[in-house]
Amino acid sequence: MNLSALPPVTEIGPRDVALQAAFCDYVPQVFRRADFRRWREWGEWNDDYRAFALLEDGRVLANVSVTRMRLRLRGREVTGFQLGAVGCLPTHRGLGLSRTVMEAALDFCGETPVLLFANPTVRDYYPRFGFAPWRQELFAATHEAIPGGIPAPTLDLSDARVRASLAALSDEGLPVTERFGARGYSAIATWYAANGFARPLRRLAEDAWVFSAVEGDTLHIDDIFAREPFDLRAQLPRLIDRPIRSIRFGFTPERWWPEATVAGEDVEADLFVRGLPPLGEPHRFPVLAHT
Repeated sequence: MNLSALPPVTEIGPRDVALQAAFCDYVPQVFRRADFRRWREWGEWNDDYRAFALLEDGRVLANVSVTRMRLRLRGREVTGFQLGAVGCLPTHRGLGLSRTVMEAALDFCGETPVLLFANPTVRDYYPRFGFAPWRQELFAATHEAIPGGIPAPTLDLSDARVRASLAALSDEGLPVTERFGARGYSAIATWYAANGFARPLRRLAEDAWVFSAVEGDTLHIDDIFAREPFDLRAQLPRLIDRPIRSIRFGFTPERWWPEATVAGEDVEADLFVRGLPPLGEPHRFPVLAHT
């Protein structure tokens, strides 16, 4: 391929229907289990999500997507960006296409802080663009509980009304963590639901929703969307269908379970950050806010 003859990088936004279809065709060729088709059909591709792609004959060859984020850092709100869907078709690797789209995406971000999650095979790649790795921790708590009360009903995110309510809770409610997290990321959480990757969404109250499930004797709480603080400990019996002995959190639980302790390093995905000061204390960016 003659790189000098490549067309400019194309920005794909929420109204570029034909280009979105090309992007959706590209994703499963690079990421075996990922898909954007159902999420797009749900109308979740909004103004915060942009794909920067190299196209040839209507086909996406390489891409870096950018999501605008309302980050929370030590209790402050910071505008930032998160990169995702970073890759290149296997048939076109080694030609510098990934660098081209990465540079276009970072030009769009400017001096604004940027973060991304990547698999361990590319640890040497992102530092070339000014990113530094940040360690992520796992948080857990020993806690015994048995089912009780009226079970929290499960909500169906294929229902547009449920998605709209989740968006309102995410935009206007409490961030799940103030240490290092975000707010307003319901369109990321719905991507996990659209792909079948999210644990069930349970409604404890009209304005208190929890992504959670019991596995073995452990309750996994991936995220909490709520307008006001509530007593999570008192509500746990409504989230479980059998006795539990421990809890795992998909975020830093300093607000919801201060007694939680670090249970090791999160090695499922490496976090890289550009333009943010070191945090200096254990943290886990909410798992349903990863792109």
